[in-house]
Amino acid sequence: MISLKDVAIRCNVSIATVSKALNGHSDISPATRELVMNTARELGYHPNSSARALKTNRTYNLGVLFMDESLNGLTHDYFSHVLDGFRVYSESKGYDITFINTGSKDMSYLRHSQYRGFDGVVIACVDFRDPQVTELLESDIPIVTIDHADKCRCSVLSDNKGGMSELVSFIHTMGHERICYICGDDTSVTQDRLNGYYETLSRYDISPDGENVLRSHYRNPEDTYRLTKSLLHQKNRPTCIIYPDDYSCIGGINAINEAGLRIPDDISIAGYDGLFLAKVLSPKLTTYEQASDTIGKTAAEKLIQLIDNPRNPVSECVIVPGRVIKGESVKEL
Repeated sequence: MISLKDVAIRCNVSIATVSKALNGHSDISPATRELVMNTARELGYHPNSSARALKTNRTYNLGVLFMDESLNGLTHDYFSHVLDGFRVYSESKGYDITFINTGSKDMSYLRHSQYRGFDGVVIACVDFRDPQVTELLESDIPIVTIDHADKCRCSVLSDNKGGMSELVSFIHTMGHERICYICGDDTSVTQDRLNGYYETLSRYDISPDGENVLRSHYRNPEDTYRLTKSLLHQKNRPTCIIYPDDYSCIGGINAINEAGLRIPDDISIAGYDGLFLAKVLSPKLTTYEQASDTIGKTAAEKLIQLIDNPRNPVSECVIVPGRVIKGESVKEL
């Protein structure tokens, strides 16, 4: 195995100089740094992670707690982009990422994190009422949560309330007042979107009918198919239906097509997330695009800041805005 000493001998410099050059110290000249970097690459030198951990008291490994109850795993369009943004930034700073084992009955999330020696943990898409999650949040491990505000931890959130407000406002400017919302699971994300929906309608002096908000699950076209059929049978059916996410729109589209109706000529629809799917549907889907890559990158930035400054923990809530994609599925009345 190639060592620092081998690189130092080839470059005719000290081991300390090689170490400083590889770690980007400012007291090493650019010429020496380039010589060391090129030589290390030619010799195939790779730092030993165990040795680095002993020296720095870090493992340079970040834990990811991610549990998708819809069983889509990393094919989940939104969270796959969020986690990829997290991964890319973390790796650019020299960190590896490891998923916390969510299927182990012998080791809690906290115990697994301690066993792996994670420098920090990001938590996304879990049941935050789970006692194991609570135990992890109450530990002294640096933690950032995604799409869940925790008063004692740094949180990075999509602007769910503002996003829904922007989407409803756009639909209203197109002349719609009977705007139905099929919302997702009972989570803080859904509650924020519901607040944005209700407050925006109130701002336009629209009192939503009790039948205009229906409960579904995220990424569940079977649910939205059934609920859309019930809405289409209403005497005063909505002119526009907002779905919990872009993928769930498929169920609504199928129900509308089966009823012999056309989108948007007979009824308008809108999604939420801004997935690639929204761009390839016909007509193109009106939706709210969440800045998923930015959310992941911001979470990684905040987590590494917490690791670098353990004596100054920050309880912060960062809200990342998105944008309305107008598409073609909302008709101007």
